[in-house]
Amino acid sequence: MIASSFYLIIVLIIFVLILASKGLKVVQQAEVIIVERLGRYNKTLTSGLHIIWPIVDKPRHFNWRYVKEDYKGNKYVQQIVAYRMDLRETVYDFPKQNVITSDNVSIEINALVYFQVTDPFKAIYEINNLPDAIEKLTQTTLRNVIGELDLDKTLTSRDTINSKLRDILDIASDKWGVKVNRVELQDINPPREIRAAMEKQMRAERDKRAKILEAEGEKQAQVTVAEGDKIAAITRAEGQAQSKLIVAEGEAEAIKRVAVAVESTKTDPAHYMLAVKYINAFGDLIQKGDKTVVLPYESSALLGSIKSINEIFKQ
Repeated sequence: MIASSFYLIIVLIIFVLILASKGLKVVQQAEVIIVERLGRYNKTLTSGLHIIWPIVDKPRHFNWRYVKEDYKGNKYVQQIVAYRMDLRETVYDFPKQNVITSDNVSIEINALVYFQVTDPFKAIYEINNLPDAIEKLTQTTLRNVIGELDLDKTLTSRDTINSKLRDILDIASDKWGVKVNRVELQDINPPREIRAAMEKQMRAERDKRAKILEAEGEKQAQVTVAEGDKIAAITRAEGQAQSKLIVAEGEAEAIKRVAVAVESTKTDPAHYMLAVKYINAFGDLIQKGDKTVVLPYESSALLGSIKSINEIFKQ
């Protein structure tokens, strides 16, 4: 009798411990557990230690299905069955998909979506498979957004596309208790023939810019050389004018001095200067070593000039 009572007490203790282990729930930070009582929503357990009624209260399990893609491009399905929901921001890398632009070019795009569960109740009870729903919503929204743009706009407007996708997804997923924080387009891959045509266009554009820059450089060099020649010509002209002016001023000063010197002889200073130039010119003819010397027709004027100079020196 005592032995049977002892065994009964041990069984009761084990049963109580099992119930206690089932009834005690420790929830980690940034996690929640949805608790249902007899199949109906009861409460949401946040971080900390909680006690629930075993058998009567049960955590709600949820199935989340992800479509993944390996490094070879092969798609596979990853199934997650859990009852602890993570409230941290989650990034979902979607597989590549074909999208057609407004100018009928088929391109491959894969996107990253950063979302965060803000209402666990809606994430469980308002949608069957949250990641799958976000994936399908992203694909359809991406097709609509890209379908309004041509290829060039698609390649150059990533920020605009990301912002538009984020706004549309955030509004649509609010019913599911999800906040879409950011959408990023990873790769935009046009067909091979389109890429080849774009590369040719880029090379032609670079060659065009290079030729334009070279032509502008040559034009600038010619303008600079022309301006330099102009400045040099002006400088030479100014120098020659200045030289002639100095010579003229020297000759004027010489005439003034000769006039003062011959004033007492009543000789015309102009005749004196002319006689000097005649003599100098005749001397240049003799210094050249020519055997034949041609005297000008007005040689008598030369003799008169010499006579005038002689009279001046005699006085």
